[in-house]
Amino acid sequence: MLKIGITGATGRMGKALVAALSGQRDMRLGAAITNKGDAALGLDAGRLAGVADAGVLIGDDAEAFVAASDVIVDFTRPQPSVYYATLAAKHGKAMVCGTTGLDDSQFATLNQLAKEARLLWSPNMSLGVNVLVALVEQTARLLGPEYDIELVEMHHRHKADAPSGTAMALAEAAARGRNVSLKDEMVHSRHGFTGERRPGSIGMAVLRGGDVVGDHTVMFAAEGERLELTHKASKRDVFAHGALAAARWLAGQKAGKLWHMKDMVGSLGQK
Repeated sequence: MLKIGITGATGRMGKALVAALSGQRDMRLGAAITNKGDAALGLDAGRLAGVADAGVLIGDDAEAFVAASDVIVDFTRPQPSVYYATLAAKHGKAMVCGTTGLDDSQFATLNQLAKEARLLWSPNMSLGVNVLVALVEQTARLLGPEYDIELVEMHHRHKADAPSGTAMALAEAAARGRNVSLKDEMVHSRHGFTGERRPGSIGMAVLRGGDVVGDHTVMFAAEGERLELTHKASKRDVFAHGALAAARWLAGQKAGKLWHMKDMVGSLGQK
């Protein structure tokens, strides 16, 4: 029985993860943590998530939290995510991280820690989205440069980073398919008199509003036709269940590299 530790247990994703754990047979909630001073400290994590009592009280002691977990599942922010990954490596624990907005230095730290600890990072834990990433790369490879690539993503008004990590993963997949550098081809915004669209560029549009969980569309537009690949998440449950599937898979892997959801999806496809 895997003991899962949930960071940010009082947030939207934290509560979704706790709720998703209540229906699992091979894993259970081992620990739940939030920030010091949070009004929910000391409450039962299951009750706060709207399910049956889990018998786990929400705490703020990071060392105790990690010690009580086999796999940490983290959807917080870049700085605390790196901190938890450091503790996971220190205590020999595994960690699944879905935090977006990490900078190059923070990614470098995760890659270094992954040499010693079992770490998996993905900007999106949905199995459907990770299949979409593979489809976008393949489509970009199959369709010629006469097909312009544009991405549109929309999330709820509370999302702090833009573009979303998923949108960037899709853009990177398109660039791989075209065998180009995303840094050279990405266009993040257009305003004023921009002139004609630069051939080969990959456009990105970002929308924020309401309670949208996550919509992503990649368009391949040519003269006379347009192909659109879209994923729409209607509930956070899909990310929670994907993260738990990743935790289950990661528990059976070895340290040595920073794992990604595409590794798990690829392994499932080989069965």
